[in-house]
Amino acid sequence: MRLVLDTHTHTVASAHAYSTVTEMARAAGEKGLELLAITDHGPALEDSSSKLHFMNYHILPKEMFGVHMLYGAELNILDFDGNVDLDEDILKRLDICIASFHTMCTNPGSIEENTAAYLNAMENPYVSIIGHPEDGYIPIDFELLVKKAKEKKVLIELNNSSIKSAFYRLNTRENMKTLLNLCKEQGVHISVGTDSHFSASVGNFDEALKVLEEVDFPEELVANTSKDKFLRLLEERKSLRK
Repeated sequence: MRLVLDTHTHTVASAHAYSTVTEMARAAGEKGLELLAITDHGPALEDSSSKLHFMNYHILPKEMFGVHMLYGAELNILDFDGNVDLDEDILKRLDICIASFHTMCTNPGSIEENTAAYLNAMENPYVSIIGHPEDGYIPIDFELLVKKAKEKKVLIELNNSSIKSAFYRLNTRENMKTLLNLCKEQGVHISVGTDSHFSASVGNFDEALKVLEEVDFPEELVANTSKDKFLRLLEERKSLRK
């Protein structure tokens, strides 16, 4: 399986990342990627940029080094009601939004509360992808998550960094395999992101590909195998906006 786009990356606008937009785009071009999403952390994370950063994306080119560029955010889920840290007037300007639960922003609760946070976040029409939902420190009902993702046409993320090196997350590999099997059963599309915080890891899907092979995940449900497929799935999600 060949993955031709990276849907989750960070630049120096997230201060714990180390590369610029140009450096990330150049790396994507060198890897032969067709599409790159820049998804810096929303402002609730203490070292991220202000709202002005996301408002000014319009100055950036839509293609760099032969790569189609999307500019968005990894939103922080702020509470169990699924509220996120950018307002609609900014969200509607972004190409793509990931919604993630970060314990630095929100303390985990019960399985029911954590699950509600994700399900309610998917009610936000600007959320395209649920980011790294496999963290065992934030236990959730995977079946309910996948069912809601199917209903709302939201992509479930397979996060390469979580599987490879996220020592601050719990039981990520086995939880992700459980999620992938549920997505396979329900026909839910997934998005594979490197969660790169440095240009050298852009397009490196090594651990994610291993997990996909281990669960015999069908290629047709992987959004990253085609730029056109991925953009079509984003449009299907957007079509649900009222």
